[in-house]
Amino acid sequence: DDDGSRPGRGAVSSDDPDFSDGTATVDGTTADYRFAAVEATTPDGVTLTVYAGAPLAAEQEAVNTVRGAMLTGLPLLLVVVAGVTWLVTRRALRPVEGIRREMAAITASEDLARRVPEPGSRDEIAALARTTNETLTVLEASVERQRRFVADASHELRSPIASLRTQLEVAEAHPELLDLPGAVADTVRLQVLAADLLLLARLDAGEKPGSATVELGALVREEVSQRTGDRIAVSVEVPQGGAFEVNGSRGQLSRVIGNLLDNAQRHAEGSVAVSVAADGRGVRVEVRDDGAGVPEDERERIFERFVRLDDARSRDDGGAGLGLAIARDVASRHGGTLTVDRAAEGGAAFRLWLPRSA
Repeated sequence: DDDGSRPGRGAVSSDDPDFSDGTATVDGTTADYRFAAVEATTPDGVTLTVYAGAPLAAEQEAVNTVRGAMLTGLPLLLVVVAGVTWLVTRRALRPVEGIRREMAAITASEDLARRVPEPGSRDEIAALARTTNETLTVLEASVERQRRFVADASHELRSPIASLRTQLEVAEAHPELLDLPGAVADTVRLQVLAADLLLLARLDAGEKPGSATVELGALVREEVSQRTGDRIAVSVEVPQGGAFEVNGSRGQLSRVIGNLLDNAQRHAEGSVAVSVAADGRGVRVEVRDDGAGVPEDERERIFERFVRLDDARSRDDGGAGLGLAIARDVASRHGGTLTVDRAAEGGAAFRLWLPRSA
């Protein structure tokens, strides 16, 4: 017999039950259940539905327990995580605060000799501190160089201006005593010095040398041909048919060659020579004289600004000490080099090397 609770003998049931949620009252207690329904067909062709249910009380109790634990523990956990994060972040950013504080002090005091503290760690903050100190070092050197430049320029300008003023005042009181050639010489010297200072200011400001193509052989011949007032004739050695093209500013490169020839004329005893030749991937211009030469321990110092090795030499004859500094700066900005060595004639040999034009 079939009591309606299970398929009868010989009945055929469905393989896929249907699930649903609902409530049921068992022994007077109403609760939530999970039901499964299966259809079965008896041999007589009667289709019956068999239901089976399981209470959800255990699952609901577990969910309620978890919910209660989360509502109670989550705020506490968030507070702990926030506190730990704050402590770790503060500890990690403490060196940054030290850097910021020291930079603020440097800005207020304008003392570029101070440095920010460098942590002992090897992380990004330590790298930031090292980079900041390197920047301060470069900035300090730049400011010091600028101060020294201004002081030296003021000192150099004072002499020709004072001399010119004295001559004009004497001429005003006694016109017959006017030293016109001397006044013209002081004016020319003042003009040359102002031009040198202006060029150095442009170089320090990062002025680009340009990308024009310059043939150094022709430039050397042209520069020498215009020097009709030199006390010593300059011999030129430029191979015929050579291509000595470089990229840069024709005016600045002409200034370099002129400064090297002026220096050679100032120190030569009886001969000055300039040659142009290929040198690897570049072009070499060499200016030689038969003077006393440059002591080996002074061969880098002569390229500093306002440096004259011979203190006994007058300012008029020795110049302001800017020519070689300008020449090296121009060579460096053209991607080349300028060095000095001993010449075969016994004097100094200045070698200007510039990369060949592509």
